[in-house]
Amino acid sequence: QVSLAESGGGPVQAGGSLRLSCAASGRINGNIAVGWFRQAPGKERKFVAAHSWGTGYTSVADSVKERFTISKDNAKNTVYLQMNNLSPEDTGVYRCAVGPVWHRISVRDVRSYHSWGQGTQVTVSS
Repeated sequence: QVSLAESGGGPVQAGGSLRLSCAASGRINGNIAVGWFRQAPGKERKFVAAHSWGTGYTSVADSVKERFTISKDNAKNTVYLQMNNLSPEDTGVYRCAVGPVWHRISVRDVRSYHSWGQGTQVTVSS
């Protein structure tokens, strides 16, 4: 059984940066995706980025790809989401989850994910 725990959120001013961490406990095997999603108040959860656990494959939403980067530290069993030049539109709860076997379409589908972390709040002020 895998559990994920997010950290690194908080308040930040527009233009600032944050690095979110998603630490995994338990074993994730093979070419499984670990993804980040965000949910703004009153809105649906949306895909942000995903990283293949066993390879270097990554996928980042078009809306943030110029500003966000996803990476993984194998030694720490952690996936990171580096967020730069934040805007108020980036405000929301960011959660990571275990996803499907890597496929460029399904890794962006929230329905493919399970074992969600508790989330970390990001609040960007103008």
